[in-house]
Amino acid sequence: MTINIDDKRLSKAPNPPYMAVIFTSIQHDGPLDGYGQTAEEMVRLAAEQPGFIGFEGAHDQDGTGITVSYWQDETSIKNWKANADHMAAQNAGRNGWYRAYITRVAKVERHYSFEGS
Repeated sequence: MTINIDDKRLSKAPNPPYMAVIFTSIQHDGPLDGYGQTAEEMVRLAAEQPGFIGFEGAHDQDGTGITVSYWQDETSIKNWKANADHMAAQNAGRNGWYRAYITRVAKVERHYSFEGS
C-alpha cells in the first residue's frame, strides 16, 4: 500500500519491505552554528542518493529530535553513511551540535495509513 497523502510531513513509501534509519538526538544548549543549513543540505543530498525513498522528522523545544529516513535496502544505507559530505556532517554533530544520539536501522515489514477528510 502506498501512502497517498500530499502532506510533506509524511513520506510516501513503496510497498514493504524497505529499510528505515531512525536517528534520535539531543542537541547541546546554546547556539548551533551552521546546524540548520547543514541539515537542509543533508536532506537535499540524501534525496539524490540511489535507494533514497524519503524522510520524516520532528524536533521539540528542548533540543530532542527524531529523523527517520527510508531506503530501498541496506546497501543504500551503507553508501549514504559513507558519503563524504554526510561524514563531515556526522563529525560536526559529534564535535559541536549533539550531546548524544542513537541511530537505529530497521526493516519495515508492513505499513498502513489513514487519510481523513
